[in-house]
Amino acid sequence: MNVIYSSEHFWILAYPAQQGFELFDKDGMRTLFLQGASARHFYNAMEEIPEAERDYATIDAFLDDYCAGSARPIIIH
Repeated sequence: MNVIYSSEHFWILAYPAQQGFELFDKDGMRTLFLQGASARHFYNAMEEIPEAERDYATIDAFLDDYCAGSARPIIIH
């Protein structure tokens, strides 16, 4: 596991052996694991963000939209 993005609101974790990514919403305490085609789609969507617009606000907004409706809450017992 490698942390490839970290902001006040999100982490993106890469799992090279599984060819996947985990999106972790720190505020919403939710997570989304992407593998295979969905991981490739996510990677391509991130690459489409113009270099000049790659700041924390833009990426966090993208991640919030990407997680909407799909991310699962993190439950601690």
